Amino acid sequence: MATVQFRPEIQTLAVGEARTYVDADMLEPEAFAVAGGTAAVVTVRRPGKEGPNEDAAAIVCTGDNSALLVVSDGCGGMAAGQAASKIAVESVVREVVTGVEHGLPLRMAILDGIEAANREVIDLKIGAGATLAVVHIDEGEARSYHVGDSQILLVGGRGKIKLVTTSHSPVGYAVEAGVLDESEALDHEDRHLVSNVLGGEEMHVEVGSARRLAERDGLLAASDGLLDNLLMDEIVELLRMRPAGEVAARLAGLGRERMQELKEGQPHKPDDLTLIAFSRRGRR
Repeated sequence: MATVQFRPEIQTLAVGEARTYVDADMLEPEAFAVAGGTAAVVTVRRPGKEGPNEDAAAIVCTGDNSALLVVSDGCGGMAAGQAASKIAVESVVREVVTGVEHGLPLRMAILDGIEAANREVIDLKIGAGATLAVVHIDEGEARSYHVGDSQILLVGGRGKIKLVTTSHSPVGYAVEAGVLDESEALDHEDRHLVSNVLGGEEMHVEVGSARRLAERDGLLAASDGLLDNLLMDEIVELLRMRPAGEVAARLAGLGRERMQELKEGQPHKPDDLTLIAFSRRGRR
């Protein structure tokens, strides 16, 4: 693995403030003190790509001990994909910030933002779509909301996987059912056929149950640019042991390294890559 030991300067956000990333190509992660820990975000274009980054992301401070993490991956061609992921992230952020300002329940604000984004993407009428992975951290608990094959992962300090969302795709459902293993899924010709996206009339949101965050847990929301280039064991090993800023730097660095060179026995699928890592370890 890469030997990066990078810890970004930790920034602060006021309650109701958001940091949004659209068509970004970051040299290193940015980190924020939120929800009693640190959230670190990085989003980069596919190596050698001249078009826009079709991924988008956001971090929102929703309270003194709560935050929202958002990752979206656009599809439908570069311009359409970028437009869809931008709409997805900005719609959720807009509704949640309004909810914070007016003291409204954020669960409904998140769902309202997703529904509004779905309708807006449909109304583009250009074949655009987007996946979405949202995590609301509140008073030491995390709840997931997701559409498509961007995923959310929660790992304990000893490496136990406490949560991994199921990709809304034929391959994702086959993995969940035990029909395919990880290596078969990574190489499957239909891996990127996604059956549930923003921009579809039948779009649905999978809402997870609240999960208590232990002190040494690591939390990750990521687009398939990361998930297609690292094995789950590699992600878990980094996520369980290190502060969020270092996790983000290491995962993104290893993902880009895999994309740039095909090596036997390693996954290799060049794509835009976006992730947000969260940890309460030393607020780093």
